[in-house]
Amino acid sequence: MVGMNRKISAASARTHTRRAKQNSSFHLPSGMFKKISVVLLVGFLAWAYKAIQPPSPKICGTPDGPPITAPRIKLKDGRHLAYKEHGVPKDTAKYKIIFVHGFGSCRHDAIIATDLSPEVAEEQGVYVVSFDRAGYGESDPNPKRTVKSTALDIEELADQLGLGSKLYVIGYSMGGQVIWSCLKYIPHRLAGATLIAPVVNYWWPGFPTNLSKEAYYQQFQQDQWTLRVSHYTPWLTYWWNTQKWFPASSTGGRNPDIFSRHDKELLPKFSSREKYEAQVKQQGEFESLHRDMMIGFGSWEFDPMDLENPFPNNEGGSVHLWHGDEDGFVPVTLQRYIARKLPWIHYHELKGAGHLFPLADGVSYAILKALLLGEK
Repeated sequence: MVGMNRKISAASARTHTRRAKQNSSFHLPSGMFKKISVVLLVGFLAWAYKAIQPPSPKICGTPDGPPITAPRIKLKDGRHLAYKEHGVPKDTAKYKIIFVHGFGSCRHDAIIATDLSPEVAEEQGVYVVSFDRAGYGESDPNPKRTVKSTALDIEELADQLGLGSKLYVIGYSMGGQVIWSCLKYIPHRLAGATLIAPVVNYWWPGFPTNLSKEAYYQQFQQDQWTLRVSHYTPWLTYWWNTQKWFPASSTGGRNPDIFSRHDKELLPKFSSREKYEAQVKQQGEFESLHRDMMIGFGSWEFDPMDLENPFPNNEGGSVHLWHGDEDGFVPVTLQRYIARKLPWIHYHELKGAGHLFPLADGVSYAILKALLLGEK
């Protein structure tokens, strides 16, 4: 009858509700879920690929690049190398030295030359030329850079500046590492060589495994990971050093905890860098800092501990290695091993000194006298 109330059983109500829910549920068309997954995967891969690609360098002298302010030579491969001269004129110099700067530095950071008084330079007849390594300062990047290439750049610089058949080379920190390449590839051009707190590669096969591992794990964990990436997956170096999820290199980030007590006393001497510090990485961090890591901690074409004495017959030249026993950047234990393995190297260990010891008063002059005059 119309208007009469109808009672519905509980079971009928549940059945009715289930049917309503079933009828209202949403179903993707067949194959649509697979297509969406593929699109998401492709999008993620595109994002990941873009994230690991470094930006193009801003090359000095190009429309979008920094201006050229330094004298430069043009190398055989077309790249330009910027340099800076110190001391007496090269034509009258008794000693001609090429200085190789370290990580995150440039031609202006020629510690040996900048701490040398004009009077001493004149008296001893010392000429020093420092240069921007590839990708630093105003030197063109070298996308084909290898362990060998910087040594060949040094040889070309010497030839184009007319420094003669023999020259002295001095390198500091990462620049000290370059001196190993000079000893390997251009020993015939050397009158003498000095490595100052040279960076080591923990994967050089000449190191005993237990010694290199012990030294490696003395680093901050963030540095351990940074070097692992540089060595095993160099194509991720740019991403690792620019991502914000995990801390990257303590050196690149200038973590104060890595400096020794002696280092911290010397840090005020870095105040003079303010006027040119922006030039150091002006062409891009990848071609300067990151490529330094990839080359320095990558797989080397030779082991420095297999090198032979470049001055075997007491020809007047010598090789020196200087290091502080409280260096927080480069473990002293590995330098001691190198000194024992290569007894022809004159090893100088400074007690209580950190990585910045060349900045201490009188040290640069002592380093020069040991190399040029044979003084202890």
